Amino acid sequence: MSKNTEHLYYVSTHGFEAACQIPILAEHHPASRLHGHSYQANVRIPSQELDIYVLDDQFKQVVDSLNYSYLNEHIKIPTDENIARWLLKQSQLPIVDRVGIQSTLNSGVDLDCNGEAHIWRRYRFEAAHQLPNVPAGHQCGRMHGHGFEVILHVNQSLHNADMGIDFDQLDAYWQPLYERLDYACLNDIPGLENPTSEVLANWLWQQLHPQLPALSWVTVYETHTSGCNYNGRQYRIWKEQRFESALQIAGLEPHNKRSRLHGHSYMIRLHLMAELDKVMGWTVDYGDVKQLFKPVYNRLDHCRLDTLDELPNAQLSELLYWIKSHIADALPQLDRIDLFEKPGLGGQLCWGKEGPAIPD
Repeated sequence: MSKNTEHLYYVSTHGFEAACQIPILAEHHPASRLHGHSYQANVRIPSQELDIYVLDDQFKQVVDSLNYSYLNEHIKIPTDENIARWLLKQSQLPIVDRVGIQSTLNSGVDLDCNGEAHIWRRYRFEAAHQLPNVPAGHQCGRMHGHGFEVILHVNQSLHNADMGIDFDQLDAYWQPLYERLDYACLNDIPGLENPTSEVLANWLWQQLHPQLPALSWVTVYETHTSGCNYNGRQYRIWKEQRFESALQIAGLEPHNKRSRLHGHSYMIRLHLMAELDKVMGWTVDYGDVKQLFKPVYNRLDHCRLDTLDELPNAQLSELLYWIKSHIADALPQLDRIDLFEKPGLGGQLCWGKEGPAIPD
C-alpha cells in the first residue's frame, strides 16, 4: 500500500485533579453534587513532521491550568464533553484530530473538531469457556476462564449539546447481560457454543443494538493484551506486547536529553481486520499473531534501535514505518500499529478503516 494512504498520529495524555458539579442533571443524580475526579485528558494530532515532545509539553501546559481547580469556574457545565471542548479551544497545538476526557477508570468521551463524540463505558464479568473447534493440544481447547472486559461504544453528533448519552443509561442496558454472563460457563449460553472473542462481541451486539441504535462498536477484552471490536459488520482484533530497547536520537541540540543514549519500555499494539472463520469462530488466532510478529519483536527487544538496518534514527515515526515494512507481508490483515514510548505518549500509524479508540 502506498505511503500516501497512511495516516500518522501522535498521542499525548496528561492527568489532572479537579472538583465539579453538573447542574443540568437531576437533583438525585450523584454528579449534580460537588464531587471530584482524577481526570485523564488526551489529544491526538496528525503528524506533520513535528516533535512529539514539544507537542506533549504544550498540551501539558493546557491541562495543568485545570489541575486542582473547581471546574465550574472555567466551564459553566463541566461535563466530559464540555471539558474536551474547552481543551480543544484553549489548545494552541496544530490541527487536532480529537480530544478525549476520561473522568473515571471505566468511562470517557473522545470529541473531534466537528462535534462528533465517541462515548464509551467499560464493564467486567468473570466466566469460564473453552473453544471446541481448535486443534488438539491448543490451550484454549481446555476449559479455562477469564475476567472478561467489555466496552460499549456510542458515536453521537452532539452539535452544541452539553452531554451525550448518560453513562447510567448504558449501565441499564448492560445489567441484564451481566446477570447472564457473570460466573457462568459461556458455552452453556445459546449462541455462545463456540465463545471466541469475536463470537462474544457479535452476540453482545445482537443483544444490545436493537435497544441501543446509537451503539457503534462492542469491544471484548479476553485478556489485558488481546481483544476484538465488532460494529455489526466488521471484526477488528488487536494483540499487545512490550519490548525494552535503547536508542540515541541524532540531530538534536546537545542540551536535549534525548540526544544522550537512553531507553524505553515500549508498548506496541497490532490491529488486524479480517473475515470471520465460521468454523474456528475467530479472524486470526491471537497466538498466531504473536508468533508471526516474533522475528520482528526479537530484533526490537533488548536491543539498540538506532543500530538496526534502515533505521539510523529511531524516532517514533521512523520506528513505526520500519515495523510496518518488516511485518506487513507476514500479517496482511494488519492495518494499524500503535506504539507508545511511555504511558500516554506515542503514535498511531493507520492505513485501513480505523476502529474505535481503545482506552489505555
